[in-house]
Amino acid sequence: MSGVNKVILVGNVGKDPEIRYLESNVPVAKFTLATNEVYRNKDGQKIEQTEWHQIVLWRHLAEVAEKFVRKGTLLYVEGRIKSRSWVDKDGVKKYTTEIEGENITILSKRNEDAQPVLQANSAPEQAREQDSNSISNVSSDGLPF
Repeated sequence: MSGVNKVILVGNVGKDPEIRYLESNVPVAKFTLATNEVYRNKDGQKIEQTEWHQIVLWRHLAEVAEKFVRKGTLLYVEGRIKSRSWVDKDGVKKYTTEIEGENITILSKRNEDAQPVLQANSAPEQAREQDSNSISNVSSDGLPF
């Protein structure tokens, strides 16, 4: 029996995406996403807890992030959890857990009447179709709204 590895996050981007191009000219974007949980403790005090997530986007999604995602952007990310390890230059084994994005929707709005700004996914044929649709919505300042 196979398992399910699915993550859905809605939060604010913590810093502008870092974009790198690998040897084969494949783009990869990395950035942090903050999600907040607000609840009241047993004394009725309001508690706000922030979790930080490392987001990784590949290929078309990395290009979308490079063009449209900035620090503070409200973002919906759908993907899967990936853990990896490596040995650093001092011989110390390091670990990280990341969210590899498969679909994103930029939820930030320029005004209250606006709809979600841009939706994209990692499927190449759908991504191309969505990208051509989103280009028609790009304004003169380069933003898709």
